[in-house]
Formats: sequence, C-alpha cells, structure tokens
Amino acid sequence: MFSPEGPSLRELAVQALSSVERGYDLLAPKFDRTPFRTSDSVLDATVSALLPTGPYASGLDLCCGTGAGVDVLRQVCEESVTGVDFSTGMLEVARERIRPQGPPVGWVRADARALPFGPVFDLVVSFGAFGHFLPRELPGLFAQVHSVLRPGGRFVFPVVAPPRPGTPGHAVLLGFDAVMRVRNAVRRPPFVMYYRAVRFGDMWRGLSRAGFRVEFWALPEFGRRRDGSPRVRLVVASRVEA
Repeated sequence: MFSPEGPSLRELAVQALSSVERGYDLLAPKFDRTPFRTSDSVLDATVSALLPTGPYASGLDLCCGTGAGVDVLRQVCEESVTGVDFSTGMLEVARERIRPQGPPVGWVRADARALPFGPVFDLVVSFGAFGHFLPRELPGLFAQVHSVLRPGGRFVFPVVAPPRPGTPGHAVLLGFDAVMRVRNAVRRPPFVMYYRAVRFGDMWRGLSRAGFRVEFWALPEFGRRRDGSPRVRLVVASRVEA
C-alpha cells in the first residue's frame, strides 16, 4: 500500500496518536506517497467531467491537503484558485509542489467549519476529506460551502461505491474504524478519521437541507458494479439561483 519513500509504521503510529492537525503536519512531507491521497485516475476523471460545464471563474479546494484538488481547479477555472486547509504542514508542501501553469493560487489556513470567505467562488471541490468530520458536523460544513458559493455555483466531490459486506475490503474498513474508535475512547485529543461514518443518503439529505440541488454524475472511466450502479460518481451540488 505504501511506496518505499512513504511513511514508516512508526511515523504512522505517531501521527495516529496526535491530533488531526498535528498528525497531518507530521505526515505532510510523505503524504503524496501514501494511499490516503486521492488517485490521479479519480482526479483526471473529475477534470474530464467538469471541462464541458466550464470554464469557471474562481475555485476553492476545500481541505486541500497537498493541493491535488488545486491542480484540478487550475484546469477548469480561469481567474483564480484558492486552497484551504487547517494543517500548516500540508499547506507548506502544497505551495512547494504547485506548477506555474494556470491561474494564480492563494493558500489559506482555516477550519472548513468556519470558512473566512464571502460568496466569491463559482466552484468548490473536495477530495477525501469527509472522513475527518463526524456525521453531526456535516450539516454545518455543507452550510459553510453554500455560503461561499455564488448563486449557481457548484460543490463537487467524488464518491467511491463502498465495498460490499463480506468482502475483504469491507472487513478492512470495519477494522480500521474500530481501531480508531478504540483509540479515541482512550486518548485525547481525538483523531477523527472514519471511512464508514459518512453515509451516502445522509450526505444527500444534508446537502439538500443546506440549500443545494443535488445531482450524481457517473464517472464512466471506472465502469459499473454487477447491480449496474457506478463504481465512482461525482456528487454535484448546485447553489440554487437567488
């Protein structure tokens, strides 16, 4: 799962025993060589899906980490792109790795639950961040995203179909979440990272209640499961025109 240049088991243990912010500060230099980073195939498929709907003026990468979503935005936005994250270490790596091509990029250290922006963005994306929020926090997070979008703006993020019960992948996710719950029961501050906590239906309802019109776009690059449902789809939540 990890490349030789990735974090050691000891480094991962230290990260997991830290707060979320401190843990990602520590992981930042090696984050792009872990399976936690969204794959290039998903990022490229997101660009392919968004290009026909653009161009957009300004974009925000929510919980940007090392800037993979910023790279997506710079291919579909014309004027400006902003990355926001609460990990100083991740933002430092993002600044160093960003390529010169494309619109200018600004970096902001902030909590996604209290975004320091007005309604100035046409497109917000997020990749792999929702496991760091408890289910009860998602309505507030979605309301924050709604508040920084212009009318007609879109909030877009990929969702991978979960592994079916009884499969090895499902067992791994169950085990990981169980370990994290035990860790958080015995140690403070908590490290919130639950892969199974965010339910698809809850996400849909939360976005709708925040004032979004929600669509689901299949990403054809990843095919379909046996029941015909997409393996990967984009959630496209649009702020309704005022």
